[in-house]
Formats: sequence, C-alpha cells, structure tokens
Amino acid sequence: MTTRAFVAAILGGITMFIWSFLAHDLLPLGETGMREFKDEAAMLDALKTNLGDAHGLYHFPGHKAGPNATRQEKSDAMKRAMEKAASGPSGVLLYHSTREFSFGKLLGIEFATELLEAMLVVFLLTQTGIESFSGRIGFVFVAGILAAITTNIPYWNWYGFPSNYTAAYMSIEIIGFLCVGLVAALLLKNKSPASATTSLR
Repeated sequence: MTTRAFVAAILGGITMFIWSFLAHDLLPLGETGMREFKDEAAMLDALKTNLGDAHGLYHFPGHKAGPNATRQEKSDAMKRAMEKAASGPSGVLLYHSTREFSFGKLLGIEFATELLEAMLVVFLLTQTGIESFSGRIGFVFVAGILAAITTNIPYWNWYGFPSNYTAAYMSIEIIGFLCVGLVAALLLKNKSPASATTSLR
C-alpha cells in the first residue's frame, strides 16, 4: 500500500467512525427496530430467576434433542420447535447477568474496527487498478453492500430480526463504506497509470 493509499485509509476510517457516531447518536437509525420491555423490572427478575449467571446467546423455543440424538430425533425436535414458534413466542436473547460498560473502551474498539475495515477495503481498491473517480467509489460502495448483507440478511431471514432494524443497520454500514470510497477516490484520483502499476508490485 502506498503512502497516499495509507493516508486515504486512515482518513476514510475516521470519516466512517464520524458517520457511525452521527447515525447512532444524532439520527434515528441507531435505534430503529429496537424496543424496550413494558415492565422491565418484572422481566429482569424473571431472567435472573431462570438464568442466574449463565450468560450467553439463547434461542427459543429450543430445538436440541440431546447430545446423542439420532438424525430422526433431531428432525423431530426441530419440527416441534417450529410448531411451538408458529403458535407462541420465539426469538433470540443475548443475556448478561452483569456487564460493566467502559464507554471509552467501547468507542476505541469501534474506531479500531472501522479503521481496519477502511484499510482493508482501500488495500483491495489499490489492487484493482481502477483509475476513474466513479469507479473507485463504486468498488468501495459494492464492498459495503457485501459487508452489510453478510450477517444482516441471514439474521433477518433465520432469526426474524425486524425488517426496519435490518434496513437501518445495512444503511449505516453501506453509507459508512461510501464515505470511505469518497475519501479514497478524492485522494487517489491523481494517481497515474504508471504509479498504479508500481503500487501493485
């Protein structure tokens, strides 16, 4: 990666982080599809009673047939779970009995993650040899779509994540990559074909 591409990646990561902050803190996108319990105290008491300190990701209704179950028993258990889901509550629950929040640490991890995303996509961009301004933006934009659908669509499809939540978070990710693409296209736009060839060696 050339110095110019590295700078583009750093600035792109910063731009993506700023956009993510705006989307979550100043725009309604970050809260779209998220709801709270009507009686939170009662729900928390029920969770503590039933789960205690057993933190983890829970899926209900359960469909496991046991560690030594046969293929038929697993199939029957899955069928029963689907019947329960069709007539009653179903979903996923991420549970922590307690969790200490360090806002600074969380922001640091978020920034590092988006910086890494920007560096990787700019690196891939430099390997393509794309010279046009719109082509560079388009490449990073498509990479953002790929990143956004990788987990969001399966979660919507298999676990029933709300459609508006899925659309909102896909939008946040795609626009974040678009920001990186704009920065990269602006900083790399004057690179000549000769220098592009050199950067690939």
